[in-house]
Amino acid sequence: MAEFGIIDLFAGPGGLGEGFSSFQSSDGRNPFEIVLSAEKEASAHATLCLRAFLRQFGDQLPDEYLDYHAGLRDRPDWSSLYPEQWQKAEQEARQLELGTVEATEALDQAIECARTRFGNNTVVIGGPPCQAYSLVGRARNRGIEGYKAEDDPRHFLFREYIRVLDRLRPAAFVMENVKGLLSSKVNEERVLDMLMLDLSSLGGERDLYRILPLDCSTPSGLPGLHRFDPADFIVRSENFGVPQARHRVILVGIRRDIVEQAEPSLPLLHRKTPQQTVLDVISTLPELRSGLSREADDTSSWREAVASEMDRVAEALRLKDASLARKAKSCRRALLERNASLSRQDNTYAAAPSKCSAGLSEWLTNSSLRGTANHESRGHMRPDLGRYFFAALFAQEYGRSPKAEEYPDALAPEHANWKSGKFADRFRVQVADKPSSTIVSHISKDGHYFIHPDPMQCRSLTVREAGRLQTFPDDYYFEGNRTQQFVQVGNAVPPFLAVQIAGVVYKLLRASQTAVSAKFAEAVDC
Repeated sequence: MAEFGIIDLFAGPGGLGEGFSSFQSSDGRNPFEIVLSAEKEASAHATLCLRAFLRQFGDQLPDEYLDYHAGLRDRPDWSSLYPEQWQKAEQEARQLELGTVEATEALDQAIECARTRFGNNTVVIGGPPCQAYSLVGRARNRGIEGYKAEDDPRHFLFREYIRVLDRLRPAAFVMENVKGLLSSKVNEERVLDMLMLDLSSLGGERDLYRILPLDCSTPSGLPGLHRFDPADFIVRSENFGVPQARHRVILVGIRRDIVEQAEPSLPLLHRKTPQQTVLDVISTLPELRSGLSREADDTSSWREAVASEMDRVAEALRLKDASLARKAKSCRRALLERNASLSRQDNTYAAAPSKCSAGLSEWLTNSSLRGTANHESRGHMRPDLGRYFFAALFAQEYGRSPKAEEYPDALAPEHANWKSGKFADRFRVQVADKPSSTIVSHISKDGHYFIHPDPMQCRSLTVREAGRLQTFPDDYYFEGNRTQQFVQVGNAVPPFLAVQIAGVVYKLLRASQTAVSAKFAEAVDC
């Protein structure tokens, strides 16, 4: 039986919820149960609902799902095959736009349900949409005629989160957002200060919650709520076994009466070494070729196009970097000598690479799977294939992605700002032996920031590769078209980080319960 009920707001495809619902206590139980998860975007909600359905089967996934996941059949009618489980999934995962009347009513019902079933043992997780907080988003907004931050509803969506906290008064909450939250302002007032003020005065009570950083061992500043510097709340995912340099603000709030029972020791999260790299998680996935945009897209045409681009790169490098030029020619020979033909999609299942840590490998893989889902390349224009090839080749040689000024002139795109310095890493390869850069929703637009490290494949990452870098388990299926799938992956909290946060929250809540029991026993003895 679960001990704590979860309400997941702005859930996306369910990264935070996956971590909490998957967490197991030392006795093998799952102490967290999701009462409701809310997401407004249709494809993300479909993914969320499917996961809520599958969670009911534990380790024994239905045969129909294993075939669907592997691409061996069309999407089954889950409501006909498993009506009871599907109905429960639809009750848990709701397509709701927070702030609307419908969403408010649904959330209030969920709050009452959680309170009835779990009493005070509830947890709220999630994070408001980040576009208005992000530095890039704010720069873009300044270019919109008549834009006023104070009129942008995205700035205030966290107030709906606050409303739920105020009504439910959960034992704990977890709020995630982008680093831009630390500096974002409305009418010269920091959004973070507005948020902290709201959190500190729920229902008119002073300091109802103690806000704790996850990765800080030396508190700074004044005692009480504001004892930490805002930067203390930044969590760097690569320090916790996630193969991605994803830096986000994560606030963990523990209700005051709970903290008073068991003062937490800092830091709450414990770092993992060594850091996981790109190849530590994606190197065993089937090799693919890219598609060709605006021309014939078949294996022979692709091979001719890539060979031609390799020639172009080798010639462009002849006087600029002779060593790279020789490597480019060597790759061209290997391409033409290769007997096996690459396809754009390969569902063959692959376990995690041997260099993947035991904990992450166990988290990602599932031996019952019959294939790899969401692993299909997209199309690229021929000149971009050359740039992708050069970038991957450069990274192999120098251990980093090249800047715009390091591209040969012959490979430069026709962008007016190419050498302005504003987009110096317009084309960014994911370096093989380092954590990836942050997987963001922009990956849905094009693959230029997410080039595969293998120069022979000449392509951007697939949804499944991005999913592994985000630490979504291989049995996690993303619904919707490929663009929608990329958006879901980019907007999520890494589940492998989320399960560790769940462990932190559980430890704090259990410590409080243990302290209360000890005091009760002491009183009885007296």
